[in-house]
Amino acid sequence: MTPDTGPAVPRIGARRLAVIGGSVIGLACAWSAARTGLAAEVVIHEPDDSGPEGVPSSAAAWVAGGMLAPFSEAWPGEEAVFALGVDSLRRWPEMLSALEPYVPPGPPVRTATRTHMLAVDEADARDLDMAMEWAARQPDPTRDGPDSRPGSAVFPGSAVLQCSASHPGPGITEADLRRVTRRELREAEPSLARVARAAYRMDSEGAVDNRVLLAALTRACRAEGVRWVRSAVTSIDDVDADRIVLAAGSGSADLAGLPVRPVKGEVLRLRARPGCEDPPRGVVRAFVRGRPLYLVPRDGGLVVGATQYEHGDDRQVTVAGVRDLLADAETIFPGIGEYELAEAIAGLRPMSPDNLPFLGADPRDPRLIHATGHGRNGIALTPVTVAAVWAELHAVRGPAAARAAAPDRFTRG
Repeated sequence: MTPDTGPAVPRIGARRLAVIGGSVIGLACAWSAARTGLAAEVVIHEPDDSGPEGVPSSAAAWVAGGMLAPFSEAWPGEEAVFALGVDSLRRWPEMLSALEPYVPPGPPVRTATRTHMLAVDEADARDLDMAMEWAARQPDPTRDGPDSRPGSAVFPGSAVLQCSASHPGPGITEADLRRVTRRELREAEPSLARVARAAYRMDSEGAVDNRVLLAALTRACRAEGVRWVRSAVTSIDDVDADRIVLAAGSGSADLAGLPVRPVKGEVLRLRARPGCEDPPRGVVRAFVRGRPLYLVPRDGGLVVGATQYEHGDDRQVTVAGVRDLLADAETIFPGIGEYELAEAIAGLRPMSPDNLPFLGADPRDPRLIHATGHGRNGIALTPVTVAAVWAELHAVRGPAAARAAAPDRFTRG
């Protein structure tokens, strides 16, 4: 493909751009803005620097499984959620290419390049077949036409992004989603129990290591001169900036009156011991007795999740949650019992009423751009969120799939 040589991007000059929230969404938006020279100063307001590299370990992204999963999470009636997820999935290679120089020594960001989705009993198999057949019929949002921005603008320096945006991505194909036989599943993932009543494979999905990703984004921001303010923001009015990106997760409800609520999710991190059976080679997702489960390979181990509870601001790991996760995981992967339980942790996902985030300008405050409310898909939706924020800051049309996530969708007549 040839580099995009279209017209120069119109930029809105700014003395200071402030990003409220320093987890995955805030870091990525700050990096993009600083990298493209949008403002003289880019500042991240984030009081929590408890994790390595100074990332917030209290944020949902620190706890996450890191799955890139629009197809395996597809569900009839959630057309807009599906379209946004597919759009973001197509952008991940571009973002990873640009981020590569900042990845710390050790494990890579990308930990898996495929997903298998399976169901254990007949009822779950019927639901899985219904959902996957629905997903296979959906249009690919990246074929609706290009964004009205140069292809190399959001993350300049990426060889992938320097391709012209006038070439839409591929449609939904068998590389994205296909049914597999039990024999094919066994050949791909020999360590799994032979319990699947139905199974699908998604070769364009997979996962990233959430903590390596956060470290790389932090390093990238520092390299571009982004500055941190280590104090909590209690009012948007107190932020001294020309433009403000709100990426505060469930804290966005108090700051901007958005209908975002915290939903608790529990995750287990397991470490392989000598003699243990090898973990699955790719992401494995399943319905086990009606409960969703995921197994995500990590360097030297496995991440198991995730429960979901409407308990408000509750980060405590429960006995019942750990019990259910381990029981369901052992049904799928019997060798898990020999692994070391390295960490049990809970996080708060910022959920919206319709499972879509809030992306775009605030209708009441011209300074404010929303990039929040991503629920369980904060990491997966990072690239498309960055593209939507970048477009808003430059006053150009953003991703078509992001229009359904407009911040005023619940209030406009």
